[in-house]
Order: sequence, then C-alpha cells, then structure tokens
Amino acid sequence: MADAARARKLAVRIREIVASTLEMQVKDPRLGMVTITDTRVTPDLREATVFYTVYGDETEVADSAAALESARGVLRSAVGRRTGIKFTPTLAFTHDRVPDIARELDEALARAQAADAEVAKVRDGAMYAGDPDPYRAPRDTDEDDDDPTDTR
Repeated sequence: MADAARARKLAVRIREIVASTLEMQVKDPRLGMVTITDTRVTPDLREATVFYTVYGDETEVADSAAALESARGVLRSAVGRRTGIKFTPTLAFTHDRVPDIARELDEALARAQAADAEVAKVRDGAMYAGDPDPYRAPRDTDEDDDDPTDTR
C-alpha cells in the first residue's frame, strides 16, 4: 500500500496526462468536448478512475464514452511513459454527474426563489384577519407589585 499523499499526486499527474493526450494525440471523431474533472487512484496504485464531463446531449455523451473506451490503451501507455512508475494503473472512465446535479439544484433554487417572490408580493398587501397578536394579554399593573422584596 502506498501512502495517501503519493496516491493523490499520482491521481493529479494521471489527470494531466490523460487531458493532454486526449487533446494532442487522440483524433477520434466521436470524441466531443470532453473535460477531465477528477481522477482517483486505489491505495495500491493498481487502478485509476478518470471522471469526465461532455458538453452536449446524451448522444454526444455516449459517443465520447465509446471513444474513450477505444482510446484506453493509448491513454494507459501514455500514462506509463510519462509517470515512470513500475506498474501502470488500469484506467476506467466514468461520466461525472456532478455538473448535471449542480444544474438541477440551481434550477430548483430558482424555482424556490420565484415562489418566495410570489409569496412576498402577496404578503405586501396582506392584513391580519383579527388582532395582530391574539395571544398577547394586557398586563395588569397592581400597586403591590412595585416592591420586589415582597414575597407574599
């Protein structure tokens, strides 16, 4: 087992190598606008999971996934040459869903903000149906209550 710091450094290096190799060497027409977002390496440094996003619709995502799978050997050999480690990790490509989830959350927050604005618009002209605070009782003031030392 390698230490966690070495695994993190190797993951960063693999991410950089894969991104530059995709940009410079891989000429697959199915490969769309792919961005390598993250890489995680197992503690034994034998396997690396590369997370990517694709700009486009579902067909472009599927085409890019197929292109990455077909370029896996080229990418792994580039990682092996440029890292110089004894055992080159196998590469697994996973579509990163975080941007899609973030977009869905932004849309949900926008809907909630619009609903809050509608409630605020209705609230501006609203008045209480009865007293403003029906639970507040008027306070009786007795003259005997003025002495705080009185313990009756």
